[in-house]
Amino acid sequence: MTNNNYAVIMAGGVGSRFWPLSTPERPKQFIDVLGIGKTLIQMTYERLLNIVPAQNIYILTNEKYVELVRTQLPDIDRGSILTEPQRKNTAPCIAYAAAKITAIDKDACMIVCPSDHLILKEELFKNIVETAVKNASENDKIVTLGIKPTRPDTGYGYIEFSKEQHAQAGDVTKVLQFREKPNLETAEVFIKSGNFYWNSGIFVWKSAVVIDALEKYQKDLFDLFCADTSNYNTDREQEFVNKAFEACQDISIDYAVMEKADNVDVVLATFDWSDLGTWKSLNEHLEKDTFNNSIIGGKVYTFNVKNCLVNVPEDKVVLIDGLSDHIIVESDNVLMILKTSHEQELKNYLKAIEEKS
Repeated sequence: MTNNNYAVIMAGGVGSRFWPLSTPERPKQFIDVLGIGKTLIQMTYERLLNIVPAQNIYILTNEKYVELVRTQLPDIDRGSILTEPQRKNTAPCIAYAAAKITAIDKDACMIVCPSDHLILKEELFKNIVETAVKNASENDKIVTLGIKPTRPDTGYGYIEFSKEQHAQAGDVTKVLQFREKPNLETAEVFIKSGNFYWNSGIFVWKSAVVIDALEKYQKDLFDLFCADTSNYNTDREQEFVNKAFEACQDISIDYAVMEKADNVDVVLATFDWSDLGTWKSLNEHLEKDTFNNSIIGGKVYTFNVKNCLVNVPEDKVVLIDGLSDHIIVESDNVLMILKTSHEQELKNYLKAIEEKS
């Protein structure tokens, strides 16, 4: 472990697809969605402690979640919680973090991780990230982690790499291009070809290298956040950052840099991964009973129930009879009973509820 390694945990998202458990007041990264006594952000922080010194881990979140971060990660210094005053996607956040960290350590190598992903086989994760750090540090590469797809999923972006290099799991190889979320037919073609991995949204780069990329491909963002670093790590920082966020565009790091840069590599990851984007994706990682039900809650009684996900408070007595293929979730006196096949409609349903309220 080197003191030049830094980690930035992105923790500003809302996680609306995990309603009603996840709400704008308490998004999914701050929730124990697995029912194991740890929230997703706590699991992410502990995972990174195996790679990065504790004092080099930063949390980047919306200003309304500062107290949630401090409560769940009490060992984090307040100065290591970076706040965005408004949501402008990932590129401005990364520009802010890179500029601040470079002002501290010009040789810094940054690991950027979402706070709400599930990663199993953590020793493999550590090995893959260390491979990415070595490549980024020694070769000035922008590195992303690719996940070998297990199905033709239309909910993920894909990374295409060369077949000719015969890259294997654990190898580093050059990215040919990033492909947006495909339709099912295209996703099936990707899977059959063998040289497409899912884009995990986990990035590794020297802070100076990503700042150079911002200057080249997103000059406005560079000018706002990176051109003058004298305000960082002073009592002027938050005011400076707030003005930069007010003026900057809403853009992801994928559009801003990753799809444009020509020095992008991918490490073909071997650990189990999920972005836990939906109840269905969570359900894949939960223990099942003999009728393929996943149940979180201490007093749930099921009769003639199969293929259901149930998540209710521990002290709630629940009786369910005759349901199949449903998602049943209660949180803060809000109950959702949703057909699993209709999960993609959840955002539309929530919009309709809001319009009728």
